[in-house]
Amino acid sequence: MSSPRTAPSRTPAKGRRPDWAGRNYSLLTGAAVITNLGSQGAHIAAAFAVLEAGGSVGDVGLIAAARTLPLVLFLLIGGAIADRLPRHRVMVAANALNCLSQAAFAALVLAGEPQLWQMMLLTALCGTGTAFFNPAAEGMLLSTVSGEHSNRAFALFRMAINGAGIGGAALGGAMIAAVGPGWVLAADAAAFAVAGALRAFLDVSHVPDRAPGGGLLSDLREGWVEVRTRPWLWSIVLQFSVVVAVVGAADAVYGPLVARDQLGGPAPWGVALAFFGIGTIAGAVLMMAWKPRRLLLVGTLCVFPLALPSAGLAVPLPVWGLCVVMFVSGAAIEVFGVNWMTAMHQEIPEEKFSRVTAYDWFGSVSMLPVATALAGPAEAAFGRTQALWGCAVLVVVPTALVLLVPDVRRMTRGAHGKPVAGAVAAAAATAEQTPADAVRH
Repeated sequence: MSSPRTAPSRTPAKGRRPDWAGRNYSLLTGAAVITNLGSQGAHIAAAFAVLEAGGSVGDVGLIAAARTLPLVLFLLIGGAIADRLPRHRVMVAANALNCLSQAAFAALVLAGEPQLWQMMLLTALCGTGTAFFNPAAEGMLLSTVSGEHSNRAFALFRMAINGAGIGGAALGGAMIAAVGPGWVLAADAAAFAVAGALRAFLDVSHVPDRAPGGGLLSDLREGWVEVRTRPWLWSIVLQFSVVVAVVGAADAVYGPLVARDQLGGPAPWGVALAFFGIGTIAGAVLMMAWKPRRLLLVGTLCVFPLALPSAGLAVPLPVWGLCVVMFVSGAAIEVFGVNWMTAMHQEIPEEKFSRVTAYDWFGSVSMLPVATALAGPAEAAFGRTQALWGCAVLVVVPTALVLLVPDVRRMTRGAHGKPVAGAVAAAAATAEQTPADAVRH
């Protein structure tokens, strides 16, 4: 990554992008907006495609598990490949797989009488594309901005994609009610095609060639060293392995069912998800200006509100009340997200970033297939209300435990991307490189 600019940034003319938002940053943001528009509605559409085909709550959970299981299986490989091959090529190939799998899913639903195993297979293919895309995408975004602009760049990027999520969720719910889930899935396939075309135009001429490594296993071991020597990193990844699992089960399985049985159908659930998106935009706007000194302490405190949507569904709250708690949780998790990305940008070497990101994603989603698959049996055993309250508790407890980790409480924001947390620097010193080598410039 290029060194931070020492000269002050010029104020952009009206209608022009900021100096730090270059061509690659704009292409990546535009492509992410397009895919988020399609994917938000497609996730809802997949659940209602199963229900309209006569599926049960357990079947909805199996579809959600089929989407996330490939993430667990292929994320680490995807991260190692993204640190070896040109990242933009990995992203385009993954988008092509997503496009083809979603197009086939749409055709299957539109033709009528889709079988559960067919929907699971196509959903799994889409999840496989995501497993290779995510580590490459985060590494590519990292290389587009310098450390001094990272907080603002990450906040603006997330604000853009979450804004697209608002429209995607609301439009997806309305389209499902009007024309059925098949056409929403078809729109998602088209979005992947357009986004892949945009990413093919990324300029990578400034990216230096990577030195050949010692093999895939060696690359994965190097990534693991980066993770295990940073207590703040592995503790938060463990926390999110539980949080993501229970929030995913609540959103992907219980949310559509509560909407169907007590809120009036898919459209209100789409509106509630849209308010989550509005909340993330509010959080991103806040983070454009706010740079909390203790990155991870502030971020972790903002994970607690993720328990609110599960509790709101358990009551259940009326639609307006559910929209309020979704807004609050969206704003809070966005504050965490920007601080987390800034901490990663600050602490992890660029040449190992995709591998570390892959471990982050792997740990965070490792329990999600199990949670979504068990959501139906848990409802049968304990009841939907008790299962949702259990989800809320399982957000609060691991988040409270993470606050016991000293590095989480003490890590401070570095000047121009340089870490100043003593505990983190000490942990890095036990790795295969010195703390100075690990500083992101």
